[in-house]
Amino acid sequence: MSFPQAFVDPSSVAVVGATEDRAKWGYWLATGALAGADRRQVWLVNRRAAHVLGQPCHATVGELPGTPDLVVVGVPPEHVLPVVRDALAKGCRAFLAITTGLGADESELASLLRESDARMIGPNSLGMFNAATQLRLAWGNFTLGSLAIVSQSGQLGSEIAGLGARTGLGVSRFYSVGNQLDVGAADILESLVADEHTTTVALYLESFADGTRIVAALDALRRVGKHVLVLTTGASEGSRRLARSHTGSMTSALDVVDAACRATGALRVASPRELVDAARVLDTTTPPDGRRVAVISDSGGQGGIAADLATTRGLRAPVFTDRLQAGLRTLLPPAAAVSNPVDLAGAGEADLQIYARVAELVAASGEVDSIVLSGYLGCYGEDSPSLVDAESAVIDRLGDLRRTETTRVPLIVHSMSAVSPAVARLREHRVPVFDTIDAALGALGHVTRLGGQPRPTPATVRTGTTVPTPGYWAARTFLSALGIALPEARRVTDAAGFAEACASLRAPLVLKAGWIEHKSEHRAVRTGLGPETAAAVFREMYERLGPGEYVVEEQDTRPGVVEMLIGARRDRDFGPTVAVGHGGVHAELWRDVSVELAPVDRRTAAAMLDRLRSRRLLDGWRGQPAVDLDALVNAIVAVSEAIAATTGVTDIEVNPIRVGPEGALAVDALVVSSTAAAVPETTGVNGHRETTEEQEISREHVH
Repeated sequence: MSFPQAFVDPSSVAVVGATEDRAKWGYWLATGALAGADRRQVWLVNRRAAHVLGQPCHATVGELPGTPDLVVVGVPPEHVLPVVRDALAKGCRAFLAITTGLGADESELASLLRESDARMIGPNSLGMFNAATQLRLAWGNFTLGSLAIVSQSGQLGSEIAGLGARTGLGVSRFYSVGNQLDVGAADILESLVADEHTTTVALYLESFADGTRIVAALDALRRVGKHVLVLTTGASEGSRRLARSHTGSMTSALDVVDAACRATGALRVASPRELVDAARVLDTTTPPDGRRVAVISDSGGQGGIAADLATTRGLRAPVFTDRLQAGLRTLLPPAAAVSNPVDLAGAGEADLQIYARVAELVAASGEVDSIVLSGYLGCYGEDSPSLVDAESAVIDRLGDLRRTETTRVPLIVHSMSAVSPAVARLREHRVPVFDTIDAALGALGHVTRLGGQPRPTPATVRTGTTVPTPGYWAARTFLSALGIALPEARRVTDAAGFAEACASLRAPLVLKAGWIEHKSEHRAVRTGLGPETAAAVFREMYERLGPGEYVVEEQDTRPGVVEMLIGARRDRDFGPTVAVGHGGVHAELWRDVSVELAPVDRRTAAAMLDRLRSRRLLDGWRGQPAVDLDALVNAIVAVSEAIAATTGVTDIEVNPIRVGPEGALAVDALVVSSTAAAVPETTGVNGHRETTEEQEISREHVH
């Protein structure tokens, strides 16, 4: 169902539970609704009062002279269902439910809404606000601005709004989605795409149910030029589910949320303060085009700290060219440092305009993507009133620099003062100013990560792959159809077939009990078999594990090989994902893994490898040759396309895939279908039934 206009600009509002008691929700809802009375009809409902706030009250929604476009429910839990039934009978189809603690009544309420084709925000909502339409139905007041807040926690959303208000960052829209009984975050995010008053969106969620829709909405917001900052805690329950593979145990909920953010150009932050700091910068400037930052300070110590912090925030302070350094020397005293960081060496005390002249020269050089001014600027007039006018003139000039289209280099200021008139003037010029250097560079580091473009959707996705039956041989067939190379192998069921297979393959050989998922703990895999040992090993394994589908294959003995892991899984909330990491028997020990939403293109697959700690092994380490990266990238792309396109497959793992200078070879694999995943236990060795707990704990695979 579509997002009703009643949640954006209702033609009429009824507040049920209106009261004059300032300690109750009904007071804030009633006063907020009446603040927009010149735009819409407002009715107050209270069965015990004839008048509230000087306005006539009605006993029930059913007694109102008209049908409200939006009904706000702020009554005790036991009265919610009767109020909603009464309003539905009146013809109302949009509700905002503040009440919490409905318990079992929530299920009945959801049914009522579905049957009546009605929509509800809440219950357990802190309310909503729309600056452009004078819609204030929430506790407290809001500063008007361009930040939209969509929060599962109403109080945390309120904290974001309050932190922003203290620094001049205002709110365009506020939605506390509460329990998301009906309307969810995805509905509201979709409605913000066309909102001309919103430039940045703050999103706080604890659960990413309907994750694929949320991802689509985030992508749509970015494509119309709106930035999204994401704050979360444990994230999706589906992501916390342990898969029957290494991949499931090596990734976390936040890994998948971060993948969703990368795919859509959104940015996850760690705290409300980080979110507001980044939003303040985005409110006044576009993200930098790159990571190069110029640090300009009137203190060598502060400049050095700033340069160090820039590195930890993913930025870099490059050494200026000789030409730029020469230009700076013409402006500054001989003792000044001009290579970056720039130390003014007292020049500011002699002439405050030096701050602006240095910033202008650096901005016009083309050598940096952003500028940070750090130190005493903002304190001159506060400490020495005679300098107020001179400092104001410098700030006016810096404000002009921020608006100069020829430079387009964002300017961030760190001032030792938090509340001086000069700091206020910087904010009037929409220059982001912070009272600590770590906050300034933290915000700049965050917004710099937003400077790229969303990941392009791969043009084609492999289709037509058949869901395999359980077992290693079927997994080999599945991977081969994806174009992934595997060792030469034979499928056998008895000693005679095994002997025939050994005669046709090149030793050394590997023997596997193909139907067992976790082979090493059941001694269901043996490597390094030659003519003298093969028959005895097969006989011992067959007698111990019983009849079944065995696989014998040629062992990969190439030198200079790096063992990697490629895993893909279908997350309950976000859908298909793909991961790559350091593989082999120690994969879970190193937990070196990179995750993206699937499918991925070659560029994204290569970027996944670049994020790994083990990346340098692929380029050659301590005299080893570089491996065939193209082959590994191709395999990542193929697995990602397979999990996205093959309905019924929930997990794919290739571990290890051995990558050498001459190519990549998958030497063990696991493919799980939804049918197999739904079974609570599987047959193990000689009829042993593996419990679900055993399946989750036992994941080690070796080739």
